[in-house]
Amino acid sequence: MTCYVNPDRENFAAFKALPRDRPIQLLNLIRYRESAAYPEGHACAALGWSGERAFAEYFTRLVPVIHALGGGMIWEGRFEGVITGPAQFEWDRVFVMGFPSANAFLAMVTDPHYKEEVVPHRTAAVLDSRLVRYGEG
Repeated sequence: MTCYVNPDRENFAAFKALPRDRPIQLLNLIRYRESAAYPEGHACAALGWSGERAFAEYFTRLVPVIHALGGGMIWEGRFEGVITGPAQFEWDRVFVMGFPSANAFLAMVTDPHYKEEVVPHRTAAVLDSRLVRYGEG
């Protein structure tokens, strides 16, 4: 099974080639690690957090960053059951974040504070993920 945590160069280049000046929504599908995998020496490495707990830390740090850029949570739901498809649902958390533009998202992912203080919690938490861009309409 191939797992995806961060975008590859090809997909990120395709994202950057799309219009950057209009609102976007990002569908997030997240599967947690059983145990968070912080690098040795990280302040949270010795805490014994689950992937879910590490993702909660990521989310706590992420939301203010997104709000400062004019974005926010559009939708998040609690899984209740599959109607069409396999009964086993593989995602632990599903949500949609909105940004006023792709430029705002790019500003976030290139910000040193985001990369150093926020992303490590996501990386430690996530076993597999999908991040899918949608436009209005």
